[in-house]
Amino acid sequence: MEPRLERIRHEHRLHHQPDHSGGIMTLTVEDAIHQAMETWRRLGLEQEATDEMAEELAADLTAAAFDGRSVTDYIGGDIDALATSWAVERGLLPSRPYLKETAVAAAKGAAIPAVVAVILWLAGTPGGLLDRSSESMTTQLSGPPVVEVHNYPNPGVPLMWVGWAVCLVAAFFLIRRAVAAKLQRQHDPAHEETLRAITKALPLILLAAALTATALNFVGAYAFDYFQGIVNVLVGPFAMVGVVAAGTAWVRDRTCPPLNASRLKYRTSAT
Repeated sequence: MEPRLERIRHEHRLHHQPDHSGGIMTLTVEDAIHQAMETWRRLGLEQEATDEMAEELAADLTAAAFDGRSVTDYIGGDIDALATSWAVERGLLPSRPYLKETAVAAAKGAAIPAVVAVILWLAGTPGGLLDRSSESMTTQLSGPPVVEVHNYPNPGVPLMWVGWAVCLVAAFFLIRRAVAAKLQRQHDPAHEETLRAITKALPLILLAAALTATALNFVGAYAFDYFQGIVNVLVGPFAMVGVVAAGTAWVRDRTCPPLNASRLKYRTSAT
């Protein structure tokens, strides 16, 4: 057995332990090969590659049977997952766009930091949640009313700036982790390339999201005046999350195009 396949089988067994309770029908060598072939066809692999892997799998399972080991015990569980992992390891699984999945994962990672950033803005803005400054007006029998202004340092301002920095760092790691987890669950062979590209582009994407929120703040102050806070609270998080989702999907689209059949053939021969 080639070392690569042995490592795949070992890793697969760590995550898919066989069920000895008797609830699963015992697989034969023919059953295992048939299921693996069906999985490879469903994934769109070429016939030449599936035939080669089927021969290797048959040889391994036959040798294991001579050693007194059952197919289920040797494979360790779900043969579909093992077949998919093997195809990914050999570089045979076509890289699909997964643009929607990437955007949704990035949006989920950015959602909490975006909401917290808006709450921090409410705390740090003049007249915000933590601003104790106030005005009072006293009327007089003679003369104009007297207006008293009480200005106090707003503790929400430093909290806002520090909190925004924390939100940016948290968003970076949350988005990166969410996208990586999603593409790994899809068995995407280009998830590492996508992760590297997104890691490089995320600072610019987050900067664009922050500038979008800033522009929305100015537009709200000009167009809505007294309703500026409501507009920022309702629209701000969605605008920032939308920029992150669009930017991340764009990076995925630019850096990981689908593999065509000819490139798959070259990668097959290279392995």
